[in-house]
Amino acid sequence: MNVHTPPTLQKLAIQTLVREEALGMSDLEEMAHGLFPAHFKEAIDGRYIKLIKALVIAWPFHCLPVGALMRTTDLETLQAVLDGVDIRRTIGFHPRRKKLQYLDLRNVHHSFWNIWTDSEDSDYSAEILDEKKALQVRPRYALRQRLKVTVDLCIRSCLDEAQTWFLKWAQERKGSLYFCCTKMKIWTLPVKALRHIFHIFDPEHIMELELNTEWTLLELTHFAPYFGQMRNLCKVFLAPLHKIDFHLPNRTRVTEVKCINKFVSQFSKFNCLQHLFMFCVHFLRSQMNQVLGCLMTPLKTFSITYSLISQRDLDSFACCQSLFQLKHLELRGVVLLDLDLMPLRGLLMKVAGTLETLDLQGCRMKDSQLSVLLPAFKQCSQISNINFYNNEFSMPFLKDLLQHTANWSKMNVEQYPAPLECYDEFAQVSVERFVRLCQDLMDTLRAIRQPKNTSFATDICHTCGERWVFDQVANLCRCWQ
Repeated sequence: MNVHTPPTLQKLAIQTLVREEALGMSDLEEMAHGLFPAHFKEAIDGRYIKLIKALVIAWPFHCLPVGALMRTTDLETLQAVLDGVDIRRTIGFHPRRKKLQYLDLRNVHHSFWNIWTDSEDSDYSAEILDEKKALQVRPRYALRQRLKVTVDLCIRSCLDEAQTWFLKWAQERKGSLYFCCTKMKIWTLPVKALRHIFHIFDPEHIMELELNTEWTLLELTHFAPYFGQMRNLCKVFLAPLHKIDFHLPNRTRVTEVKCINKFVSQFSKFNCLQHLFMFCVHFLRSQMNQVLGCLMTPLKTFSITYSLISQRDLDSFACCQSLFQLKHLELRGVVLLDLDLMPLRGLLMKVAGTLETLDLQGCRMKDSQLSVLLPAFKQCSQISNINFYNNEFSMPFLKDLLQHTANWSKMNVEQYPAPLECYDEFAQVSVERFVRLCQDLMDTLRAIRQPKNTSFATDICHTCGERWVFDQVANLCRCWQ
C-alpha cells in the first residue's frame, strides 16, 4: 500500500502565500534567502505572473536557472521573468540583494532548485553553488559586469510567439546584456536570416549544433564562416541537405569542389569536437579523409547513417588518428556490399579496447565480408551493444561469428539477422525453419557465454512493417498473428 507523505507546514504556508499572491515587495526584501527557491517554484507551477516578476526583482542569488522550471516555453511567464530582469537593472543596488549575474533559460535539470531542501544552511549552499556557476561563465573581463543570459535555440523559418518576442527583446539589449547559446538547432532557415541570430549570439559559445536544412552548396559555403567560429563545438549533427546536388546546370565541378572544401576546412578549427553525426549527407562522399584528418581532438562518437561512402572513405578509417579512441561507431544504412572491409577491420582492431557500441544494421554485408571482420570482433573486450540486423549471413557464418564473441563479457544488447536459410526461394520466411535455426544459434551462444538481451530478426515485413524476432521465443509479425 502506498503511504502518502503529507506536506510540511512550511510547504503549506508557501503554497497559501503564493496562491493568494500575498507577498508584496517589502515582504520579499525581508524574506529569508533560502525560501526564495520554493516560492519561485510554486509561482512558476501556478503561473502567478505578478509574483514571478516580483520574485525576479528581489532574487537574492547570483544565479537564476529559471529554464529548468519552465517545462514548455510560455510567453506570459517568459515576459514576466524578463520584465523582472529589466526592472531589476534599473533600480540599482540593494544591500540584501546580490547582483544577478547569470540567467539560465535552458530547459535542463539544475540542482540549484533542490539545494534548499538538502541542507539546513540552504541559503549558504545556494550561494556557494551560485558563485561557482558565475566563475565558470565569465570569459573576458569586459563582459564580467553584464548579466549573462544563456539559452538553447531551435530556429525554424516560422518562429513561435515566444521565440519571436525573446529574439526581439535580446536584439534590443545586446549592448547591455551578454547572450550565450550553448545548443542550436537550425531547421529550414535561409542563411541570410542567421546573420541576425549570430549578431546576438556569438557562435563561439555553441557547444552542440544540429543542422537540418535544404541549402544549396553555395548557401552552405555562406554558412561556413559561422560554422568555423563555433570552435567550442563538442557535438555536431548534420542532417539532410536535399538541395545539394553535384550536377545542377551552370556550375562547374571546380566550383563544387571549392564550395565543399571551404565547408570541410572549418572542421580544423574545432578545439573539442567529440561527437560527429551525419545523416543522409551524400555531398561528403570521398571527403572523409579530409574531414577526419583535420580534426584537432579524438572522437568518442562517429556516426554515418543512410549516406553514400566510397572505398576511399573507408580506407581513411584505418589511418585517421581522430578515430582511434572511439567508443561508439555507427554505420547504419551505409551499404558496404561492394567495398573491401579490410580498412574497417583495421579500425576495429585499433579501437578494440575502447569501443562500446557498434551499429552495422542495414549494411547489406555478405558472408565473405563478415569473415573479414571476425578477427577484429574477437578483440573487442569493451563492447556492450552491437547490431547486425539487415545483413545477409548464412547459418555457418553466424555460428562462426558467435564463436568469436567469448571475450564479450560486458555485452548487454546484441542483435543478429536471422540466417539466410530461414527464407525460401521467394524470400518468404518459413516459421518452422526460423524457430529451429534461431534456437540452434541461441544454444550455440549459451555454450560460449551467458547472453543478457539477444535477438535474431528477419528483414522488415513489406506488408505490416514489422520483423519476426526470436529472443527467448519466436515473435512473428502481425501478418502471422
